Amino acid sequence: MTDEPERILNYAAEWFEKDGKSALITLVDIRGGSARALGAQMAVSIDGGYCGYVSGGCTEAAIATEAINAIHAGDDRFLLLGEGSIFFDINLPCGGGITLAIHVLKDVRPIRRVLAKLRSRKVAFLSYDAARQTITDAEAPENKTFYIRHYRPRLRLVIAGRGIELDCAARIAHHSGFETLAFEDRSPAKFDDAIIDADTAIALLFHDLDLELPFLKAALQKSPFYIGALGSRRTHERRREALHAHGYAKLDIDRIKAPIGMFGPARDANFLALSVLADIAAARSSVNFDGDV
Repeated sequence: MTDEPERILNYAAEWFEKDGKSALITLVDIRGGSARALGAQMAVSIDGGYCGYVSGGCTEAAIATEAINAIHAGDDRFLLLGEGSIFFDINLPCGGGITLAIHVLKDVRPIRRVLAKLRSRKVAFLSYDAARQTITDAEAPENKTFYIRHYRPRLRLVIAGRGIELDCAARIAHHSGFETLAFEDRSPAKFDDAIIDADTAIALLFHDLDLELPFLKAALQKSPFYIGALGSRRTHERRREALHAHGYAKLDIDRIKAPIGMFGPARDANFLALSVLADIAAARSSVNFDGDV
């Protein structure tokens, strides 16, 4: 039960390497509403097991059956469900319709190269050639490619602070699927700003501007998609003054979300963690990172 692209691709690759029979299904068209975004994927093994979701869980078993039929036939196919489908007994709760591309794996190497890129925190993609029924991790000419599925590295959360706020936020982030790196106030010297990239969010949960400053400077030297810091508006004014004194321009300082979080004030550690993580998730979803088809 997962939406994580890396786990889905790895499932497809492992089953192919085990017995040479697996399929990768991609959501390539939506008519009306849909529980998943374009580019959602699932992988199906020859024994009927599957990993991932392309709907709300109501059609995956039927899709797996179609994928097994495709594996046995050795041919790719497109499957329409809901609106416009020949399957009158499969209705999508959202009332719309979806088109799925079922690809029977013939070569696992493109998937393995995509997984290697994602582990190296690099953007990757798979191109599908409908005429040849093949996938590649090299960009294909537009007139030959039915779809290109883009992948970005897993969302990384760098969270620094102390006490219960740090503990709660790190724990909830981990269980929410974030790649979580937590730093206590006593360990800024161990912090390496090389871990910050465009798929990283920075959350600073200190009650001390001096303690957060080394982390904040590192964040502002990089391009994370989110930087947030704990404290009131008055605290943030003092933060702005301190950063200005260290030579940071207004444009840089304006990148900081403060007070941090989607709602507030949150004076309970669990509510604070939920507020921060919801704000990061909203910032992530506002940019079309994953699933471009």
